Amino acid sequence: MSLSVGQVSRLAGVTVRTLHHYDEIGLLSPSERSGAGYRRYSDADLERLQQVLFYRELGFGLEEIAAILDDPGSDEMTHLRRQHELLTLRVARLRDMVAAVEIAMEARSMNITLTPEERLEVFGDFRPEQHQAEAERRWGGSSEYAISRRRVASYTKADWLQLRAEAAGIGAELVEALKAGVAADSEQVMDLAERHRGHISRWFYPCTPEIHQGLGLLYVSDPRFSATFEAMAPGLAAYLCAAIEANTARL
Repeated sequence: MSLSVGQVSRLAGVTVRTLHHYDEIGLLSPSERSGAGYRRYSDADLERLQQVLFYRELGFGLEEIAAILDDPGSDEMTHLRRQHELLTLRVARLRDMVAAVEIAMEARSMNITLTPEERLEVFGDFRPEQHQAEAERRWGGSSEYAISRRRVASYTKADWLQLRAEAAGIGAELVEALKAGVAADSEQVMDLAERHRGHISRWFYPCTPEIHQGLGLLYVSDPRFSATFEAMAPGLAAYLCAAIEANTARL
């Protein structure tokens, strides 16, 4: 049973003019004509139209589509496999774009106003806003969380660079002590743990010994935190946790 150009237009969601154009360029020529000479589309024509519309949606030009569909070495399953692969890639790309937009929205909500160039210089591939939702879920009702958000919102590029330099300095001294075999409960390493607590208090929120102790446990229990310290030196997460425990007991 064949369909008229108007029926195909309504069924496929394309204009009659588009169907006429496809006919004129040889991309989709209806295989039948009515007694009055009007175009009539067969089932095979509709299948080809479906392929055309798929490839158009995927961004192919009309000449490319004609070459693909007229390739004697391809069949319907070949087209479906190719389209499935391309659509899967597009879905992945769209998911990445959605994630990027969500991250940008989180950055806005945190009032991080650095330029893209400054963000790369300050954070590298780390994105603080990626952890915003989890931080709010864990600590959103606390005064420390509110204080941290207010402070962070005011930081300039220079502030972030100074913050990072201080953190890197403490980290480097911890790595040096670990590699030298200095005990985690020694005065030297406990002093480093105290500097770490002071760094958090200065830049983010008042970090009590109890809060610091909780952070130390988080460093060894959460693989994302552990990975950061382990990248600096194997065993550093547990070493810092032990130093924090010892320093908390000392305080």
